[in-house]
Amino acid sequence: MALIGYARVSTEDQNLTGQLDRLRAAGCGEIFEERASGALRSRPELALALKHVRKGDTLVVARIDRLARSLSHLLEVVELLRDRGAYFRSLADPIDTSGPSGMLVLQMLGAVAEFERSLIRERTKAGLRAAAARGRVGGNPGLRRRDPGVLRKLADSRRRTKLADILPGLDDWLPMVKRMRPASSWDSVLVAVNDALPAGRPEFDLARLMRSVRLLVDEGMAPREVLLRAPNRSARKVSGSTKRALVIVSTFLSAKADATLGEIAAELLRQHIKPPRGGAQWAPSSIKALVERSLVDSRGGRMGSPIVMGIR
Repeated sequence: MALIGYARVSTEDQNLTGQLDRLRAAGCGEIFEERASGALRSRPELALALKHVRKGDTLVVARIDRLARSLSHLLEVVELLRDRGAYFRSLADPIDTSGPSGMLVLQMLGAVAEFERSLIRERTKAGLRAAAARGRVGGNPGLRRRDPGVLRKLADSRRRTKLADILPGLDDWLPMVKRMRPASSWDSVLVAVNDALPAGRPEFDLARLMRSVRLLVDEGMAPREVLLRAPNRSARKVSGSTKRALVIVSTFLSAKADATLGEIAAELLRQHIKPPRGGAQWAPSSIKALVERSLVDSRGGRMGSPIVMGIR
């Protein structure tokens, strides 16, 4: 149950010493130091700090404004920490979500934020009605003109927002992508990635997984090779142990077409076929890949057969 500190200043010439001293005095063993505007949500050190937080840990800041410049962002970070069973503490403010008083303050802030959003919506609607009555068209003039500079800024803002959404929890699934691509198809990678996610984490669909990986490649956080086209299954080299596993799976399914993944795994272990990446148990994704490959080999490449769709 560690205390993890986060300190931030807006420019290079500002000094972090005061924040660092307070965080160390509070007992923070590890402190992430950021030099970036608080208006930016996609801050790399903040993302790393949030990735580092585990169940029971507490993210600590010297003041609330060092973490967020908006109430909505503060509540978003605190909610993310709560989902992980972690806490948030601000040394200069009466907020410590590990205790009831801190949670009460946070709930009051949440109510204020909702009230503020309601006021903004009402003002926006009133402003649009007034502008329409004067014959003015709403929206960004630069966007209406398709100004290249405005479009670039909008695209960059969207990219930063998407990257900030991806970074927390990246270590849970990106290593799997790096190991499997491009040797395995994206469908196989998708199954393996979702199997590797912690309980309660929303699963990927294929489109979201591929978009996320492309963004990470563009940011230099994943090798470009993962985007290469996967080789045809028929062209892949198959090891001796894999060939034997395929024969066993094919024979087993011929005798029991409604076999479950668990039953197939048990049969492989009974015949002393070990998982390809080591370990004592076969992963469901590996069994599915064997089933699909055995059916492709035996049926001339036809996928989506009733047997494949029935495996569970």
